[in-house]
Amino acid sequence: MEIINTTARLKSAVQGAKDHGDLVGLVPTMGALHQGHMSLVERALKECDFVVVSIFVNPTQFNNPDDLRTYPRTVEADCDLLAKAGVNVAFVPTVEEVYPTPDTRQFDLGPVAEVMEGAMRPGHFNGVAQVVSKLFDMVEPDKAYFGEKDYQQIAVIRRMAQLEGFDDIDIVACPIKRADDGLALSSRNVRLTAEQRAVAPAIHRILAQSVEDARAGMPLHELKLKVADEINATEGMKLEYFEIVDGDTMQPIARWADSTRPVGCITVWMGDVRLIDNIKY
Repeated sequence: MEIINTTARLKSAVQGAKDHGDLVGLVPTMGALHQGHMSLVERALKECDFVVVSIFVNPTQFNNPDDLRTYPRTVEADCDLLAKAGVNVAFVPTVEEVYPTPDTRQFDLGPVAEVMEGAMRPGHFNGVAQVVSKLFDMVEPDKAYFGEKDYQQIAVIRRMAQLEGFDDIDIVACPIKRADDGLALSSRNVRLTAEQRAVAPAIHRILAQSVEDARAGMPLHELKLKVADEINATEGMKLEYFEIVDGDTMQPIARWADSTRPVGCITVWMGDVRLIDNIKY
């Protein structure tokens, strides 16, 4: 595996692969890799001949400076994992390499970016669109892989790709990877205390029960109240939001009949750690 730090060298390596007729896959990450990331990498390696994994903590998508400061950084361990998996290139640029000048672009991401994470983290999705569009320009991949834990983010990236003309890139959504106890794998999980980590799987348990409640005919508004009450009644948890939305538009629905692909999206605070999850109904 080659560790590359510059855009020029990255473009050269990718072009070499394309000259051989290779199908190129991209897995964008912010590092602190776990088995959730590696499930994306494994799928990319199965479906593509040449795989690039980027490791870059993107400052423009953090609306909270403390979150950027405390975001875990484990580049050496990450590269070891990727090399063992058989990745072709780990792209590990500096901030100056990705943003040689300030990126002032404002994307018209529309309604998919205005609710939930978009409402709670102003500017976050514009920053995501900035960095992913740059990576798409640098790599020009045939396929790009994203995890469904960030369900809304995938809708935003699809919108950005439409706006920017990345029609030839297949954006592949990959299922959430969970720990044995159900907690969605996240780089932020390492910041949980032992006590918090023991309680955190309740998020998925409550969501899974809500699917059973929906199948039993519970009205949507009652189900939302029940989930909120159960999260807030769990020691150490504070609900930021729980929305049931259409899986394509990300817009909240009022009745089950309003969508053929309803998804429940949740964000929970445990101390100063913000955990997100979702479930399909």
